[in-house]
Amino acid sequence: MSTLRHVLEAIKFEHTVFALPFAYIAMMLAAGGWPGWRTVAWVTLAMAGGRTCAMAANRVIDRAVDARNPRTASRHLPRGILTAWQLGMLAVAGALTMMLAAWMLNPLCLALAPLALLFLAGYSYTKYFTWTSHWVLGFTDGIAAGGGWIAVASRFDPPALVLWFAVTVWIAGFDLIYACQDVDFDRAHGLSSVPARFGVPIALGLARLNHVLTAAALAALGVMAGLGPLYWVGWLAVVGLFVYEHSLVSPRDLSRLDVAFFNVNGYIAVITLAAVVTGLWR
Repeated sequence: MSTLRHVLEAIKFEHTVFALPFAYIAMMLAAGGWPGWRTVAWVTLAMAGGRTCAMAANRVIDRAVDARNPRTASRHLPRGILTAWQLGMLAVAGALTMMLAAWMLNPLCLALAPLALLFLAGYSYTKYFTWTSHWVLGFTDGIAAGGGWIAVASRFDPPALVLWFAVTVWIAGFDLIYACQDVDFDRAHGLSSVPARFGVPIALGLARLNHVLTAAALAALGVMAGLGPLYWVGWLAVVGLFVYEHSLVSPRDLSRLDVAFFNVNGYIAVITLAAVVTGLWR
């Protein structure tokens, strides 16, 4: 049981709250309501497998850098609590689980699953050569929205692309905020990020812009899907949370960054899901 606990800690299982709600949102919008237990179950399994693959691979890929960074030196691989082999095998198991779930959903899901896995397992490399890695991470998390949609519809439709864009800029926005705490380390070790390349003020400004784009995309989604009044109540709540999130951090004070990163964005994901559910059943 202790090994299982360490594995769940290492892959940050609680961060599933960020992407999983958007897979459910996509399914319900594509179905125009409840998509059925079978689809929900296989999409949930695909998400669990894909995210496990991504996070386990990330920990293995970044283990040398994590060992040198005071913020991450206490992670499980640098401390020797888990081994690279263990997490590598976990990544393989996650990938196989996702492939199985995609096979059980429909042929398009199965055909696109290897491409999705390429992003999931490989996005961690981008910070070693490009400061656009924040948007690569956002795009990769947005696969949840695209996958949830095609699991139901067996095709891409414009609302799916709008939702994918919303997730991309939402994730990129709060990753820009999160990266500000590592600006000195990234510069010293040649890692690429917007804060390291352009400075913390520009990074926070771009984070605000990305979250404005998120709110705009979610508004466009509500119009395209014909969602009811309760969706717009949820949308206003999300906008309020964005304002609150950005009030927590400034170039001179990043002390409340963890609250802005996890707590606020977890609420944003759950409220958006609730808004879509209530907006559909108007």
